[in-house]
Amino acid sequence: MKNTKSLLTVVRQLRKKKYPLAFIVVIVTLSLIMDNCTPSNIPQNSSDECRVISIYDGDTMTLQCPNNPDKTKVRMYCIDTPEMKQKPWGTEARDYLRSITGDIVSLVKIDKDRYGRIVGEVYSNNINLNLAQIKAGKASVYTAYCKKSEYYLAEKPAKQAKLGIWSKAGLHQTPWEWRKNKRK
Repeated sequence: MKNTKSLLTVVRQLRKKKYPLAFIVVIVTLSLIMDNCTPSNIPQNSSDECRVISIYDGDTMTLQCPNNPDKTKVRMYCIDTPEMKQKPWGTEARDYLRSITGDIVSLVKIDKDRYGRIVGEVYSNNINLNLAQIKAGKASVYTAYCKKSEYYLAEKPAKQAKLGIWSKAGLHQTPWEWRKNKRK
């Protein structure tokens, strides 16, 4: 199922009808296998090769892309990492992202946010960096904006293993709640 929204809807409907959890897991697994049956991990739709200028935090970077003379500020899709003021979580998320990011990345544009940043998935050496942040426990799935099931599925094992932000309870696990509290 390429449409993640459809997959999530199906899962919700199956849960409401009280289908066994094992059945739902099989359906989700088969769907994900079908989604990943492509020759490359990088989606083929409008991917730009860009040079990394800077990585500000765990979910924001500045790139220089060939079709844009200006620097491109990118907000990574589906993830939210602790803010830099949320010590040590914000620093750890940023440093981990820096450690797994090469000099050249592939940017798959998904949207633009209210601040004019490109929202997208970023790949380095065929690794989805957005998903890598989730798997390492450096980011939460940004539930208000994420429509891809693989992010939710990747977050669960990180939580269970108590990786990164999941090692200790607190608002660093939900950066959007922390920001909301800071505005009050």
